[in-house]
Formats: sequence, C-alpha cells, structure tokens
Amino acid sequence: MISATTNYASKKYWVYSLLSGLLLIIAWPPLPFAFLSCVGFVPLFFLAAEKIKKRSFFLLIFLSMLIWNIGTTWWVCNSTLIGGMSAIIVNSLLMCIPWMGYKQATQYFKPNTSLFIFVIYWLCFEHIHLNWELSWPWLTLGNVFANYTSFTQWYSFTGVGGGSLFVLLENVFIVIAIRTISAHTKWPHAMLRAASVLLLPISLYIGSSILLKNNTSSTSATKNMVAIQPNIDPYAKFSIETAASQISILLSLTEKAIDSNTVIVQWPETAMSVSEWQNLVTQNNYYQPIFSFIQKHPSLSLVSGIETYKNYGAIKETSTARRMNDGSYYDAFNAAVMIKANTPLAFYNKSKLVPGVESLPSFLNILAPLFEKFGGTTGGYGRSENAEVFTSTDTNYIAAPIICYESIYGDYIRSYVQQKATVLSIVTNDGWWGNTAGYKQHVAYAKLRAIENNRWVVRSANTGISAIIDNKGNIVDSLDWDKQGYVKATIPNFTNISFYTEYGDYIYTLATGITIILILFITYSIIVAKWFTKQSAL
Repeated sequence: MISATTNYASKKYWVYSLLSGLLLIIAWPPLPFAFLSCVGFVPLFFLAAEKIKKRSFFLLIFLSMLIWNIGTTWWVCNSTLIGGMSAIIVNSLLMCIPWMGYKQATQYFKPNTSLFIFVIYWLCFEHIHLNWELSWPWLTLGNVFANYTSFTQWYSFTGVGGGSLFVLLENVFIVIAIRTISAHTKWPHAMLRAASVLLLPISLYIGSSILLKNNTSSTSATKNMVAIQPNIDPYAKFSIETAASQISILLSLTEKAIDSNTVIVQWPETAMSVSEWQNLVTQNNYYQPIFSFIQKHPSLSLVSGIETYKNYGAIKETSTARRMNDGSYYDAFNAAVMIKANTPLAFYNKSKLVPGVESLPSFLNILAPLFEKFGGTTGGYGRSENAEVFTSTDTNYIAAPIICYESIYGDYIRSYVQQKATVLSIVTNDGWWGNTAGYKQHVAYAKLRAIENNRWVVRSANTGISAIIDNKGNIVDSLDWDKQGYVKATIPNFTNISFYTEYGDYIYTLATGITIILILFITYSIIVAKWFTKQSAL
C-alpha cells in the first residue's frame, strides 16, 4: 500500500518538474518575461535535493526539459515533422546530462558547492553544444535576454555565455537564499543572502547603461545599405517555372529602394534559386537581368543568397563531395555571392549547416536513408571551412555574409569581425516555420550579435522579419512578417574590436576545463571508494 506521505511526495516531484518547464517557456522570447529564467531551474534544484532514485530523477528532469523544448521550439516541426520531433527529443535528452552530473556531485560536495558545480557543468554543455556536429544551441540560456538590449550591453565583454552564467548564478543565489531563510538563520544573515540575489542584476544594469551611452569609434555615416524582402512562398521559390518572375520582383523592389548613396543591397537566402555551377553563374540565362542591372549601377554591390555547385573533377576534394555518373565529384552549396560591375564574383559557402536538414553528422551516417526519406539530406551540403568577408574596393564597408542558422553562433560571427568586417550581413529564409515564434526568436538573436561585436546588422529575410539593427542592438528599421518591401538605413562604419570579439567564448572554455578536472576528481573518488570497500571485504 502506498502511504499518503509517499503519494504527496510523488505529486510534489511532478509539480517541480512541470513548473520548471513552464517557467522557462514563459521566459523565452518573444514573450516579455525573460527574468523568469532566473527562477526557471529553482524547482529542479529542490527536486534534486529529494531522496529519489536516479532513474526517477532522470525521468522528471527529462520531462521538464521536454516541456521547455516543445514550448519554445515546436515550430521546427512545420518544416519537417519527423526531423523537428527528433531534434526536440534529442535536445531534451542532452540537457539532462548536466543535471545527472549535478546529482552525482551532491554525493561528494556540500550542497551549496554542488550548486556552483552545476553552473560549471551547464556552461560546459552549452560549449559542446555550440561546437559539435549535432549542434542545436537555439536554447542557449543567454539567448533569453535577446530583446532586453538595455540590459545586455555587457555581452560585448562576455558574449552570450556571460548571459548563461548570469541566469545560472541567479538561480543558484535564489536557492541558497531560500535555504538560508528556511534554516531559521538569524535575520541579518538571511536578509543579506536575499539581497545578494539583486546585487548582480543591478550591477549589470548599471554597467549596461554606461556602455549604452558609449558609442564611439565610428566613421561618419554618408552611405546607406538596403535589405530586400520579396515575400516569396518558400515552397515555390525553387521552381524553375517561377524563377524569372521572382528575379523580376527582387529587381523591381531594389530599383525602388536605392538612391545615389546606396552602396550595398542585400537579397535573402537562396534569392538566386536556380542552381548553377559557380564558374558558370555569369552565363546563366535567368540571372542576366541581374547582371544588366548591376552594370547600370556600377557603384552598387549586391549580396545575395544563391544555390550553387562546384565541380572537383576526378578527385574527391571534400568529405561531402558527391559522385556524378561520369565519375567526377561535386559539392552543392547553400551560398552567398557578391556581385559588382566589372569585378569577379565572390562566393561564400555556408559553414554552419543545420544538422539533419543540410548535413548529417558523421556518427549518424548509418541513418542516412531514414533522413533522406523524411526530408533531410544524405550527401549534405558542402561548406566553407572558415568565415569569409566581402570587400568592395570603392566603399568603406566590409560585409560579413552570414547565412540563416549561422547567426546564432556568436563565436563564429566574431571571426568575421576579426577579418575586418564592418557590417554583419545576414541573409535568411524563415518562411519554412510559418507565422510562429521561430522567426521572432531568430531576429532577436541577431541583436546579440550586434552587441557582442559592436557592429551594425543588416538582415534580409525572405518572408520577414527584415531589419537593420544598430551596434547597440536597437532596431533602426524593420519590415514585419508576410510583407513585401525593403528596409534602408545610413550606417556608420565601426572598426574597433570589442573585448568579446578579441577573446571569444573564454567563459565557456574555462568552464570546460574545470569540468574536466571535476570529472577526473569524482572518477578518482569512485575508484578509491570501491578499492577501500573491496579491501574491507577481504
């Protein structure tokens, strides 16, 4: 028979799990309750303190992480149902790893010390999730403040990892404060612990206010840039039958948008959707109106998304190269191109590919037929090994061609700026997700890239939201979802390097190093404990 006490405890565990997941959903953009993330993990810390079996703890943690993932990223299923469901389940499982590590750590360290160890573990998890083949860092905790630009100016020193550290520390400080008060500690000490919860956010807000006023190290703005939003159905845009009309729409909007001071025009991801060999793009009949337009405007540079191929001949030069019937090898690219009169075309091939959709992790090659069946790609796109910038000889702007998914990788984006990029040019197509939170989150994350690197962002999205964002993360001009038109702004040329651009994800790197030390220590402790147990039994 199950006692009333046991039944009550079981219900309490479910409440902890459900409450945490719901708090994190409500905190996430585009909802305006980001600071709820500072208590989002608190119920799970109290769950971890309960005397429950590891298997039960894992299932409850998984449920909480699953609720969070479904509530914030369900829209990925609009583009691929099976792929979206798989991504949500796998990501939820991966998020359980730091929690299980924390549960293990509580056996070797004091309660409050274990809380800070969890902080280290979670930061290490985010670091790995940003850099391995199955990367899906959409729910990196620091992203939660993407719409709070007046608070996040300090990201120019820490990157999004600093935001994650802040969220984790606030959760830990709140747990410690609750434990202190619950232990009937003398009230001055308890109040001091409670007050410490507010000390960090207040300090960061003051620091952000100071940084927000500091807007130096830019050249005077005399030239402007334009981003076009054609609003073309993403499921019809690759049709050859409609290719000419799509290009006509893009050129018509561009003609309306530009003036004598316009130096760069951006079209969205795969705006030039007729796949072509990179060395033959200038000969493609569908693209001749584009080249004629550029010749009429020799001072203009066009940055556009494009679908291309590259032939390697008889040598398989890359791991992603596919073999044709004649025995030669080629790669397909989701690419960006810069077109300027009397200048060779410059290409950049997307480097950060969407797992399962644009690339298949090498350790999952055995599942290639299954991914192909449900809309993924078995061969995968080819990619550039490094970020590459587009330079126009007669303007001061150096554009960083950033393609869609790449814009959520802060450390990768900073590598463009290290190559002297003065403007972050994001080309994207968020139409696959429909009118959901997905595209709103995506444009919000672009604000963080602007702050981290002290650079303006020009974002051209096929169906919206297209936007121009200043170096402090403020939207200067935007065009909403399901609209056709353009955004335009005069853009100052910032050239100085932020602390984050210079040093990158040092917070993540430090956390990963400490995690390795902790794992070695706990492993050693387990081995020693087993040895003593064995010796005692002899």
